[in-house]
Amino acid sequence: MSLRRRIPMLRWSFLRMAVGARNIFTTGQIGDGREAAARDFVLANARRGDIDDVLATIDRFAYEKSFLINVGDEKGALLDAAVRRADPRLVLELGTYCGYGALRLARAAPQARVFSVELAEANAEIARAIWEHAGVADRVTCVVGTIGDGGRTLDTLAGHGFGPGALDLLFLDHDKNAYLADLQSILDRGWLHRGSIVVADNVRLPGAPKYREFMRREQGRLFDTVEHKTHAEYQSLLPDLVLESVYLESEHLG
Repeated sequence: MSLRRRIPMLRWSFLRMAVGARNIFTTGQIGDGREAAARDFVLANARRGDIDDVLATIDRFAYEKSFLINVGDEKGALLDAAVRRADPRLVLELGTYCGYGALRLARAAPQARVFSVELAEANAEIARAIWEHAGVADRVTCVVGTIGDGGRTLDTLAGHGFGPGALDLLFLDHDKNAYLADLQSILDRGWLHRGSIVVADNVRLPGAPKYREFMRREQGRLFDTVEHKTHAEYQSLLPDLVLESVYLESEHLG
């Protein structure tokens, strides 16, 4: 790996991201058009219908063009392994961004229906274009909304078959401050079953301390959690954690 790949601070797109990070919380994007550029790069360079090549092309864009904030290749391999362990039929991702995470979910679980919740309609449109190009638009669905909207998005998901014990794998990769509250909302609905797996990205960087403390407190009771030491996306300098938590209860007891 080249020095510019290993050390993100040497890349202008990383520095530009740091300047525009506040935009993420309002628009879901960095603010310099890199998300739309990633879509255009995929459509121009990746083989249509080839999910492997689409993922590799997104990774190439993130390394060589503009830094992206999806889970990335290194942590993506951890996600892939968790998905294979879960062998899911119904998957929920919180935080679509450009659709990369959902692509990995769809590839690792070819029999699953994948739903991804995204705050920003602009990101949803980008992700849908990429999914269509990859050939998975028939089994990956983006729902625009947020779990913390008073139940509207949860009710929408319920209309798509989410219900008690139906959710096999949950991937958290959105607002880190919302990880715990959104997980609790899903637990309150009773959607997890014994053996369901919850994967959380960026638990160290930028960090989800309340979520991590909850999983430590519930270790061996509500969840069995493994903390995977890894690196933040698309570089090998900054450390990160991916938490993989297996649900231990047959139903949420409140």
